[in-house]
Amino acid sequence: MAQINVNNLTFYYQGSFNNIFENVSFSIDTNWKLGFIGRNGKGKTTFLNLLLGKYSYQGSINTTIAFDYFPYQMTQSQMALPAANFIEEIKPGCEEWRVICELMELGENADILYRPYQTLSFGEQVKIMLAVLFSSENHFLLIDEPTNHLDHDARENVKTYLASKKGFILVSHDRDLLDACIDHVLVLNRQTIEVQRGNFSCWWENKQRRDRFEQAENEKHLKEIKKLKQSASRSSEWADKNERTKIGFNPTEEPDRCAGTRAYIGSKTKKMQSRVTQINKRIQRELEEKKGLLNDLEIPADLKMLQLPHHKQILVNIKDYGVEYQHSRHPVFTDLTFTICQGERIALHGKNGCGKSTLIKMILQKAGFIDTSQDILENGVCETASGLVISYVSQDTACLKGKISAFCTEHHLNQSLFCSILRQLDFERVQFSNNMEQFSEGQKKKVLLAASLLTPAHLYIWDEPLNYIDIFSRMQLENLLLKYQPTILFVEHDAAFYKKIATKTIEL
Repeated sequence: MAQINVNNLTFYYQGSFNNIFENVSFSIDTNWKLGFIGRNGKGKTTFLNLLLGKYSYQGSINTTIAFDYFPYQMTQSQMALPAANFIEEIKPGCEEWRVICELMELGENADILYRPYQTLSFGEQVKIMLAVLFSSENHFLLIDEPTNHLDHDARENVKTYLASKKGFILVSHDRDLLDACIDHVLVLNRQTIEVQRGNFSCWWENKQRRDRFEQAENEKHLKEIKKLKQSASRSSEWADKNERTKIGFNPTEEPDRCAGTRAYIGSKTKKMQSRVTQINKRIQRELEEKKGLLNDLEIPADLKMLQLPHHKQILVNIKDYGVEYQHSRHPVFTDLTFTICQGERIALHGKNGCGKSTLIKMILQKAGFIDTSQDILENGVCETASGLVISYVSQDTACLKGKISAFCTEHHLNQSLFCSILRQLDFERVQFSNNMEQFSEGQKKKVLLAASLLTPAHLYIWDEPLNYIDIFSRMQLENLLLKYQPTILFVEHDAAFYKKIATKTIEL
């Protein structure tokens, strides 16, 4: 067991306007299963890279432990080979028999080590990398979002596996995974950093309780400050009015007034002014006590979306439908039957490779949204209502390049409204001037989601919209979909999300 002590850490990227970390101090234990939580762009992956020594920084990070990081970076030539051929290259000293033992714990056969890596499913690739990562015991492990793109079964395997381990930092936005795997949390709040014992749900419950307390305290301080300001204003008016009576008086109306009265009036005015000074000091004390309240308050903005009405109730009709690729001997899926009616929120569910994204592409093609490859063979019925307008979010963010202004022009979006939606998704304003290649993966996903929300449509199709998206924005999107109840077809493996949102699930 060892400690990682962070003292007065300050870091910023060259050319950046703001510090990612500023005078940050905390300590963590290498025996913990630590969940790392924070909004997109707050610096989670950056902190892992600082632990790995990739960047220079101010302050100190002291520890006696060595680190290892998931995911490993692999070359194209390595991906064409079986993993058994290159695991020692990505993790020196890695022993194959230990990797096989870890694969067995993950519920996977050892034969995937001897098949070309690029031919494996996402789940199989992740399991190999996790098995390599945990194959030695002399490292503290940094695990960066291991479940993105994984299907439900693969996530369950990874969840069970990580729950049996210790000594890691896990960056994840999957609430179920965090609840099952961690015993401490490291949270990047809006203004502060906190380390707390417990899983995500424990921390979230404590945070909501603390937020309610801070809101109540803030209201109390605001009321007290308002009263004090009113009292100060009255006292100041009385003092000014009293001071004006020092010079000049009407002997008829004030027969008892004499020159000696002036000193008395001056003394009375001085007491009133002293009272104003004391009230102002009390106001400053109240403001000081109020300082720090609400700094870390999370109140997600209410998003909006505009669904177009369609003259037909059934927007998509799938009947006895199947597809296969010409070069494949096996169909992707067969005999699929369902409809998408207005107001339905349909989740496509199934293992990686079962054809969810292929089905989405075929629906988009029928609606004239995209032109798919010609090597797909179809049978059965797949038809869309005439004039159907679709708003689509792809799982691929590689297309995002250049400035936001150019993106808005290309997609015919109002830039002011687009940036407003991004701000509501907690997108920092300073990022608007950067190229999108510099955005984090979560920020790129928010660009695609903002474009979809700004596009009025009859049907929304979102393909794994929550990959890399932070927990708070996931809750924000849940509230949006439950409030506006749009017609949506989506693929999402976050169990907490699809169980809450879906009105119907289609198993592939």
